[in-house]
Formats: sequence, structure tokens, C-alpha cells
Amino acid sequence: VQLVESGGGLVQPGGSLRLSCAASGDSVKNYCMGWFRQAPGKEREGVAVISRNSNTADYAPFVHGRFDIFQDNTKTTVYLEKNDLKASDTAMYYCAADSGFCLAARRDYKYWGQGTQVTVS
Repeated sequence: VQLVESGGGLVQPGGSLRLSCAASGDSVKNYCMGWFRQAPGKEREGVAVISRNSNTADYAPFVHGRFDIFQDNTKTTVYLEKNDLKASDTAMYYCAADSGFCLAARRDYKYWGQGTQVTVS
């Protein structure tokens, strides 16, 4: 399984950004996939995950309806649409995948991408 993130960059407060995670490997089409982030000096935390079979999403409480996670019909790419961005959203964002329970609170996902930087300033 390989995960490749894209879409990060510099955005002003209140702006929007869409992150993409392209997944390869047949088994990943049945996995839970999602987004995590890590700011400097802080632990990695879950943002949003989606079950690729049921299309059910789970979000971290701090999202407050600002982000939306969804997948394409071919189940090869997962997106994170981010709106009303704040300076506190500045972090490296990682895509992850796993066959276990699909919860944003989990951190023990098996597969990880290299990350894409999001800076809100």
C-alpha cells in the first residue's frame, strides 16, 4: 500500500484548501483511510477518517464542521476539504490507511504517507 498526499500550501485565515491522498494497492479499497496532522512541538492527532466500504466518516471534535472528508467513486483517492482555516490548523498533514476500526481518535494506523504541509498565515 502506498499513499501520496498533495494539495498543501500557504493560505490566509478564513480561506479554503483541498488535500488529496492517492492510494495504490487493491486491498486499500476496503480500508479505513483518513487524515492526521502534527504541528511543531505537538503530538500527531487525528482529523478525519472515512470507511471506504460504508462511506461513513468520523471527525475530531476540533473540526467543528469546517472540514469534509470524501472519496472518489473509484475508491482510489480520499480528499479533505478544509474551510474557514485558522492559524491553529497549521501543521503537516498525513494520510493514513488501516484495516481496523475507522476512528479519528486512533493513532495506530498501519500505512502512512509522507505528509503535505499546510500553513495558515
